[in-house]
Amino acid sequence: MQIIHEIFGQGSDLTMLQMAVRAILIFFIALVLIRFTGMRMFGIKSAFDICVTIIFGAVLARAIVGASPFVPTIVASAAIMAVHKIIGSIRVKNDWVSHLVKGTAYSLYKDGQLNKKNVDKCLLSHGDIMEEVRLNLHQNDLEGIDEIFMERNGKISFIKKTD
Repeated sequence: MQIIHEIFGQGSDLTMLQMAVRAILIFFIALVLIRFTGMRMFGIKSAFDICVTIIFGAVLARAIVGASPFVPTIVASAAIMAVHKIIGSIRVKNDWVSHLVKGTAYSLYKDGQLNKKNVDKCLLSHGDIMEEVRLNLHQNDLEGIDEIFMERNGKISFIKKTD
């Protein structure tokens, strides 16, 4: 037990070496927990995923710097990831939970008209939409565009008109 205390330290009075050892161990623990949950958290970036990512990182950081007891911090991190996985699994099968967790896509443009209500709801301006058109479609007008959506993940998507 004395060897573990020497290597990992205790409390917030840690040496650089003890913090480095904790950081390396936390890295591998985080990797295992992320693998358990799946890469969805880092690939989709919904508000749900971002919240979990921030909380997960904040909790694990406390174990590295000794601000909280090491083992309870790891257990709390595992609990966060388990809840993420459970809610993610439920979300796939339940539209209400999916809507609650992921949100709703909004139609921003259709039939040659901006939907001002949805544009305002998404906190966008006409300039923001035109910026996305230029960046994604490489054009400076809405010609040839059938619909524009603010997707549930916050990205703007375009459906081109069919001939």
